[in-house]
Amino acid sequence: MVQRISLSESAVRDLQEVRQWYDSQSAPEVGERLVREILACLDQLAEFPESGRVVPEFDQPWLRELVRPPFRVVYRLDGERVRVVRVWRSERLMAEWP
Repeated sequence: MVQRISLSESAVRDLQEVRQWYDSQSAPEVGERLVREILACLDQLAEFPESGRVVPEFDQPWLRELVRPPFRVVYRLDGERVRVVRVWRSERLMAEWP
């Protein structure tokens, strides 16, 4: 079954911040490439929503992540929908999230 994928406002902000940071480092092409790669990895979730691992900090089967260094793409499984909730640097723990 194909799942519907959506991004939360916080995930959209995270992607914007990725672009902005690389822009500030005079490397806008890197930021654009990384955001494209992150969005492309979401395609697998439409067909295989449980393909990401359970987020270790929470150990809840409905909260999963795809690790695409240097980022973690954290998402919720909500019935027939996959909701991306955050895109975070992979070395940071979720306990550090604001």
